[in-house]
Amino acid sequence: MATSGTTSFDLDIDEIIQEAYERCGVTARTGYGLKSARRSLNILFSEWGNRGLHLWKVALASVPLVEGQAEYNNASDSTNFPNDINEVLEAYVRNNSTATAPVDTPISKIDRSAYSAIANKLSKGTPSQYYVDRTTTPSIFLYQTPSSSFSGSSYLLKFYYLKRIEDVGAYTNQGDVVYRFIPCMCAGLAYYLSLKIAPERTQNLKLLYEDELARALTEDSSSTSTYLTPKVYFPTL
Repeated sequence: MATSGTTSFDLDIDEIIQEAYERCGVTARTGYGLKSARRSLNILFSEWGNRGLHLWKVALASVPLVEGQAEYNNASDSTNFPNDINEVLEAYVRNNSTATAPVDTPISKIDRSAYSAIANKLSKGTPSQYYVDRTTTPSIFLYQTPSSSFSGSSYLLKFYYLKRIEDVGAYTNQGDVVYRFIPCMCAGLAYYLSLKIAPERTQNLKLLYEDELARALTEDSSSTSTYLTPKVYFPTL
């Protein structure tokens, strides 16, 4: 049996738009129609930011700790602190003072109320908690702030974060998504376009989109080993 031998299938933005228009029962548009579809695709990507974790957009950042500094953001360190954060997932502090044996210490995530209740936010010591201020330019606040013995190039704040999906850009670009999300990307754009040009198809296209997205999100979840332990019953005498 002859097969292609390739696994590089992907769609350019103009092909995604064409597919979506066809699902709406109209021919692909030009001019304003293309501009409108590209805008809708960017809005769709923004919506996905509220739909949970996308594993292909998880990245690890490393930011040097500074003595007495509580707030870390892109403004304070544009070299190491990313500017495309959607959410911070988990964090830890790394001690690299022994290069061959780095030591990682997890730190706990707290909410705004817990952070605001801390009396002395500039207290120095070993960071054990962090709060994420989710503004348009997010910041991470550490408590305690790093002491002189826990700062410098050998001590790092490391955190996993969810990156924003990149904008659509030029029509010849490809979407910033993995292949398993291509079906729900096409279905989602068709649904969005139907709201404007084919309202009679909106309900069916929305159902298809939600179904495709649910499958993609399920497949995109982390899997771990499963262990089954038999339960032992002891009869009562």
